[in-house]
This record gives sequence, C-alpha cells and structure tokens, in this order.
Amino acid sequence: MPTNNNKIKTGLYFGSFNPIHNGHLMLANYLVENGGIDCLWFVISPQNPFKKKDSLLADYHRLELVRLAIDDFPKFQASDIEFSMPKPSYTINTLCYLSEKYPNREFYLIMGGDNIEGFYRWKNSDQILDHYNIIVFPRNGYNANQYLNHPHVHIVETPIIEVSSTFIRESISKGQDVRYFMPQKVWKYIDEMNFYK
Repeated sequence: MPTNNNKIKTGLYFGSFNPIHNGHLMLANYLVENGGIDCLWFVISPQNPFKKKDSLLADYHRLELVRLAIDDFPKFQASDIEFSMPKPSYTINTLCYLSEKYPNREFYLIMGGDNIEGFYRWKNSDQILDHYNIIVFPRNGYNANQYLNHPHVHIVETPIIEVSSTFIRESISKGQDVRYFMPQKVWKYIDEMNFYK
C-alpha cells in the first residue's frame, strides 16, 4: 500500500453502528493487523434529519456503545466528528476536515464491496479517489472489479462475516437472547436500557 512519509495510517470505518457488534469488530481487527493501517477510527454517523428514524438509537447512545466495545484495544478509537458537522454529512467534507485537523495522519476510507459498486454516485467521488486511499472488504454478491487497477483502491480479502445490526435489533425485538453477537459490555448496556425491545 502506498504510504505518505511517516504519517500514521488511519482507517476510517463509517457507520451507524446501531448497534456495534462482533462482526464490525472482527473486520476492524483484521484490517489493523493485515490491512496496512496503523489504527482504525469508528466514525459514528449522525441521525440523518431527512430520513425516518425507525429504530436508530440517539447519537450519544451509539457512540457510547462503540466506546464500550473498543475501550481495551488501543488501535481502535470512536469518533463523533460528524455529530457537529452540517447535515446530511458527506464523506468528502469529513475527509477534508480530518485531513486539515490531523496533518500527521494519512486517512484510509474503509468500505464494503456493496458501497464501492455505487461509489460513482457519491458526492465528489473523483476527488476522494484522487486524494485518499480506499480499503475495500468483500461482501457477498458484490465486487470491486471496476477499481481493480486503481492505485488508491486496495481490495483486502477479509473474512466474510454475515452478522448484521438489523438481525440483532430484530432478534431483541422478538425477545431473543443475542448476547454472544456483541461484546459483553455492549450487550449489558443494551439490555439495561431496554433498547430495541
């Protein structure tokens, strides 16, 4: 993977993390150990004011769940950077802001094969491709073949983990016990707060 001087290679894993689960953590763990980055930030996406809320927990609860999940792993960090940015939040704006705020870091955008397929529709996608590295992990039924030879797109063959936040929310709403799909502290917080029930 191309490097930029001695900057800290920092992966940015965007998501609603509603809730964060072991699949997110296993993927992130794999990437910091095998994906060519030094550390990884979980960037919690704020509630989009133009979308129906449904079962999305408040921003600060999802941030707290991420913090609980990663508090004993020094290569991970929770980021609420988008909470204070204009809505809706566009990835290019967040990348530009972080690059300016942390000049000692080189940021890598992390996304699944499902997202890279429709990446051309993102705001300023060409600018992102020109100035930032993108790490793509596989998702069943999707591929990143159109970017195979792009110098800034790095396809990493991570294990495919078929666990979703939707499955966890739906299971909890049915009264099912899914405590082993997430860190114990995360499960305890969700259970005590009666989330998703």
